Amino acid sequence: MTRDLIRDLPKKIGETVNLKGRVTNTRKLGSITFAQLLDYTGTIQTVWEKEIDIKPGEVVSLSGKVKEDSRSKSGVEVGGEKIEVISKLLETPPVDLTKSKFDIQLSTLLDHRTTTLRHPRIHAIFKLYNLLLEGYEKVMREEGFTEIKTPKILEAASEGGANFFKINYFDKEAFLAQSPQLYKQIMVGVFERVFEIGSTFRAEPHFTTRHINEYISIDAEMGFIESFRDVTAMLNKVVKKIFAHIRENGQEYLDLYGVELDKVPDEIPHLKLAEVREIVEKEYGYKIPDTTDIDPEGERLAGRYAKEKFGSSFLFITHYPWSDKPFYTMTSKDNPKETEGFDLLYNGMEIVTGSQRIHDYDTLIANMKKKGMKDKGLEFYLETFKYSMPPHGGWGWGSERTIQLMLGLKSVKEATLFPRDVKRLKP
Repeated sequence: MTRDLIRDLPKKIGETVNLKGRVTNTRKLGSITFAQLLDYTGTIQTVWEKEIDIKPGEVVSLSGKVKEDSRSKSGVEVGGEKIEVISKLLETPPVDLTKSKFDIQLSTLLDHRTTTLRHPRIHAIFKLYNLLLEGYEKVMREEGFTEIKTPKILEAASEGGANFFKINYFDKEAFLAQSPQLYKQIMVGVFERVFEIGSTFRAEPHFTTRHINEYISIDAEMGFIESFRDVTAMLNKVVKKIFAHIRENGQEYLDLYGVELDKVPDEIPHLKLAEVREIVEKEYGYKIPDTTDIDPEGERLAGRYAKEKFGSSFLFITHYPWSDKPFYTMTSKDNPKETEGFDLLYNGMEIVTGSQRIHDYDTLIANMKKKGMKDKGLEFYLETFKYSMPPHGGWGWGSERTIQLMLGLKSVKEATLFPRDVKRLKP
């Protein structure tokens, strides 16, 4: 028996169709039963003028005639004729998936993740996430970037510092990748423009609404740049196209959250970090602590200023201190205490970090020495620069955090399929 898909039903009015999917809800009105059916292409209401023995959550196969229905978003419904339960519920689900709001505690949401992912509101989060990744891949290819996949088990920690996971690799000590940074720089010497979508790991013992210990980073690196402004200009273009892609293809999911997607300016405003510190104190009476480059409250207020001053939900903050940036980050020509680095804020939170990188071998070695670094485990990376590299730069972008901010979710864990934090290793 041929399976019909829900997305095709508006073209089959008057025809008898065969559908398979999961029942998401049922309700009775007198002798009539309404059952909502979900397949991978959409949802449809089926109407039954007889008793049917099905429960929300069960997997079914059904047949019926497609009818016009002006009240439905798709303009059609299915008059049910036959139904077969393919897989019954063996027990009542731990959460009620028929509630439209689905307002439950985060711990409950994650403890029963394999079930809660089936709720339409949670389902929508990851449909939008899919569009974010799909849009990124599409746009990067349009801009001439080659997709790469780099190792996640490394001999040396890619970002330095202490925020890395050690693992046993046969008879050696190894590290989980904090980013694909070293490899994507190497690949600039091969393809000039590269991008990657992949897992990264940070051993930071935090309990915040914006951090997880494993996340999907969407990265890029590009060669033959004049300055970091070439990188921010490309990123600006990429973000604008991705948001247009999500707006065009994901409105039904945005509607579930009452979200009007933010407009991305043709030119996202740039402010130096030193300027941001002054602005935040002058405009809002908040002094960013001297112990940090910028804290979450400083970011929030910088985002507020961008909205009030420029009408933008996005803001580039540039010229972070040399002391706070990795060894491969280019020092600013005008001020050696600053770098040619940037963060992109979205709705008052950092989602992207990037910079122009050092491409000269001697300068790179000198910068490592200043930071007290040794070349052990980095020989393969440094060798690349002995044989000539073009000026280059790139970014690393937190994908889950972007969806969190897009939908106004309370925690980034809500935008992560199976989040990993200090205590959570399952499901």
